[in-house]
Amino acid sequence: MIAGEVLEAPATLAWSAARRAEVDEALARYPIRRSAVLPVLWIAQREWGWIPPAALRLVAVTLDLPEPEVFGIATFYTMFNLKPVGRHHLQVCMTLSCSLMGSDRLFRHLERTLGIGHGETTADGRFTLRRVECLAACGGGPCMQVNFDYHENLDEAKVDALLAGLA
Repeated sequence: MIAGEVLEAPATLAWSAARRAEVDEALARYPIRRSAVLPVLWIAQREWGWIPPAALRLVAVTLDLPEPEVFGIATFYTMFNLKPVGRHHLQVCMTLSCSLMGSDRLFRHLERTLGIGHGETTADGRFTLRRVECLAACGGGPCMQVNFDYHENLDEAKVDALLAGLA
């Protein structure tokens, strides 16, 4: 997605056969359907790369839950993306330990380097930059999560090398 571009989300969605099998597997692990909401939200995010409004409706229907309840859960957890993100989702920890170790400076460096701010995506769709709360790596601050990979004890030079290595 290009920064500032409005992405049209489809009005309705359906699970692919592969994801439907994952949903069925998740439901088999949880005797109470509502307990599967987090795994099913993860499946939706893997299916579409983010969770569009139609996917929230699909999760609600799949689990027989009210849509506002699913929306509340999806918005409570920062790991769920309710708008499209770049190929590389950069999440910089901004809580006390990382902040004391320089995460604010690191975030400003990323803003300058990428030309985007918090919650924005580069024009080529490569990077989305976000400030996040604790990544639970307090001993290795400042830290950043790139998609699902953690990078600790960062400084500007390490971040530049990391960015250069991302395809």
